[in-house]
Amino acid sequence: MRVPLRWLGEYVDLPEDVSLEHVHAALVSVGFEEEAEHTFDLTGPIVVGRVMERLPEPQSNGKTINWCQVDVGESEPRGIVCGAHNFDVGDLVVVTLPGAVLPGPFPIAARKTYGHISDGMIASARELGLSEDHEGILRLADLGLDAPVGHDAIALLGLDDAAVEINVTPDRGYALSIRGVAREYAHATGATFTDPATTVTATHGDGFPVLIDDAAPIRGRVGATTFLTRTVRGIDATRPTPPWMRARLRLAGVRSISLPVDITNYVMLELGQPLHGYDLAKVQGGLTVRRASPGEHLTTLDGTDRTLDPQDLVIADDAGPVGLAGVMGGARTEMGAGTTDVLIEAARFEQVSIARTARRHKLGSEASRRFERGVDPLVAEPAASRAVQLLVELAGGTADELGSTVVDDAPPTPIVLHMDRAASVMGVDYSAAEILGTLRAIGAEVAESGPVLTITPPSWRPDLVDDVSLVEEIARIVGYGRIPSVLPVAPPGRGLSPSQRAARRVSNALAAVGLTEVVTAPFVSAVTAAQFPGIDPSGGPSVALANPLDRALPLLRRSGLPGLVEAVRRNVGRGLTDVAVYETARVFLPPAGAELGTADIPQGGALPSAATLAAMNASLPAQPRHVTVVLAGDRVLKQPGLAAQPWGIGDALDIARAIVWAVGNAELSVRQTVHPSFHPGRAAVLAIGETEIGVAGELLPSLTSELDLPRVVAALEIDLDALVAATPEALTVTPIVSFPAATQDLSLVVDDSVPAGALLDVIKTGAGDLLEYARLVDDYRGAGVNEGQKSLTFALRFRAADRTLTAAEASAARDTAVRRAGERFGATLRD
Repeated sequence: MRVPLRWLGEYVDLPEDVSLEHVHAALVSVGFEEEAEHTFDLTGPIVVGRVMERLPEPQSNGKTINWCQVDVGESEPRGIVCGAHNFDVGDLVVVTLPGAVLPGPFPIAARKTYGHISDGMIASARELGLSEDHEGILRLADLGLDAPVGHDAIALLGLDDAAVEINVTPDRGYALSIRGVAREYAHATGATFTDPATTVTATHGDGFPVLIDDAAPIRGRVGATTFLTRTVRGIDATRPTPPWMRARLRLAGVRSISLPVDITNYVMLELGQPLHGYDLAKVQGGLTVRRASPGEHLTTLDGTDRTLDPQDLVIADDAGPVGLAGVMGGARTEMGAGTTDVLIEAARFEQVSIARTARRHKLGSEASRRFERGVDPLVAEPAASRAVQLLVELAGGTADELGSTVVDDAPPTPIVLHMDRAASVMGVDYSAAEILGTLRAIGAEVAESGPVLTITPPSWRPDLVDDVSLVEEIARIVGYGRIPSVLPVAPPGRGLSPSQRAARRVSNALAAVGLTEVVTAPFVSAVTAAQFPGIDPSGGPSVALANPLDRALPLLRRSGLPGLVEAVRRNVGRGLTDVAVYETARVFLPPAGAELGTADIPQGGALPSAATLAAMNASLPAQPRHVTVVLAGDRVLKQPGLAAQPWGIGDALDIARAIVWAVGNAELSVRQTVHPSFHPGRAAVLAIGETEIGVAGELLPSLTSELDLPRVVAALEIDLDALVAATPEALTVTPIVSFPAATQDLSLVVDDSVPAGALLDVIKTGAGDLLEYARLVDDYRGAGVNEGQKSLTFALRFRAADRTLTAAEASAARDTAVRRAGERFGATLRD
């Protein structure tokens, strides 16, 4: 909200030396955030001048300029070159003399042009920042002004004013007016406030037919509860808007259009009540407030033909809609230069209905901003009367008795407040005088009954609905400085959840081994969703967004791989070919068989049934936290005496083990699998016991080629929530054994189809408790091994906790493992 200071000073006492900083500080103290300061950004000398002589001079470029002699109240006229032609000798104009600075900034100096020394400039309204009109220079006669030559034109045109801009929160719509801001300034400073709504002489109207016919109210509330009309006849719509009004509108951020429209905007800014003016001659019959019919159209004042929704509240005459209620009027009844009779509308519309209409049509306006925040129901009549008054005074009209008054607003609901409630909520001992004084100052009616107060909020404060909101007002008006700053003490026994602790440990572990954490967007295309279906490739379709930010990315990810792969692709494309990144983020998995969407949700004010709510909750996608890793390029860079070592599936599996180790006391099992995102034969399913938690391997070569990535890209994805659930919370500490270990290698020949991980599991089980460590170290296929078979070599380490093992004991444990492997997979010792 922009607040011109002189306008503010009409309704609250301001200091003589008031500054923008002072007003901002006062308003900040009562809860309004400072936004900006606004001035006309010009300095003098800018004076009234009279054209004494005007000589047209055609130029070689086809343009005709005027060489003028202008009296500016000095001993001699000044010679000024002017390119405009909408003035003549004897006209009073605005002259910017050398040394003046116009908005831009545009400094004025005497300069040679078109063969003359132009000693100043005759200004237009646009050059002065008064309006966007640049059709010619500004003639004072066009504004109905007269002043002696040499008079200060800045003060004459009201260009010496300034405005503060504040941020008004949605619950305080009353402050979107000079009336509301003046009251708040009075709260902050104790200055005397005069309510402009009480200084207007009321006008009355009767005989104009108005009907409120809302067949589909929003949330059970009728679309309009107040609807007043007043009539002014015989106006001259071509009269200029007075400079003081134009300047105030400009500072307030509103464009000057025409005198009748400017008056309605001026009253809206002054009192907070949006108004609309109709050309009465264009209105057919009376006005009806109703919901739009299916397929109805309305051309609004911006020239756009709009298809109306059945939930849109419209104002209609006998020929159809003439306006979107509370948002924008219709072009058919627009006031124009030929308008002589004006019908003024002042109404109060239901907040939710107006907000939905404005957003539905993407048509936010100054009127809708105020209606959707709540308008004082008692200000409609003063606002309509104020508009009538200005149309009579400035446009030469005559107030007419034709009009209407429909009011069906319920009075504010009283609130019970205990005197000690403010202290218990805010931690401040407020005196009875402070509490009562504050409540009365904000306009509330207070009835005392001992320590219990019954408060009736003022009509302009729909946000005051309970005792806590009243306590907030007491704290705000008395001063936030009274509230002590006390740091809360964290309750014992609280902290991170197991899932949060696991996510932090995993992130720390991955960063410790040299990976870089990234954050990617959760949106993917249909093609990408098919390329990366996630840990479970048979999990069904991805969740589709009803209103995606980017139409090319309409789906929510099922996997963390798309974002990471795109990040790697971007880095590789910029020459960073060795990349190792990870992300811990949510994925979105729709429940099987659930219907997504909002088609079955009741519209308007109907409350969804328990069954509908249950169905909606059931249709929400599961959002497990996944940790995803992508590795491309070289793990070890080429250097003297050492060849480059690229990332591969082994590295992905090692990182997977590090993730499991970071979460807790669990053993990761690895089994070969087939996955549409991974290379056949180089993909593994990761599991804790029987619980599958993820997948790891090298991406499909055709996929990496399509994405312009290196041929070998290792990746893994683990469902962190599933890993945490499958991992015991209590960590088991393995004691350090001081007895020496016995190491042996074991080479077994098995069929190609036997997974190495499955064979390793059998060896671990068969070797028994003496086996401390076992790992695959070689996979050989070649001479000495039959076709269709392979030789797998495992490094084994045996150790006892209470003695030194003998070679015979270690060999016996190994032989038991070999026997079990033979029974299970037909494995034989390699010669």
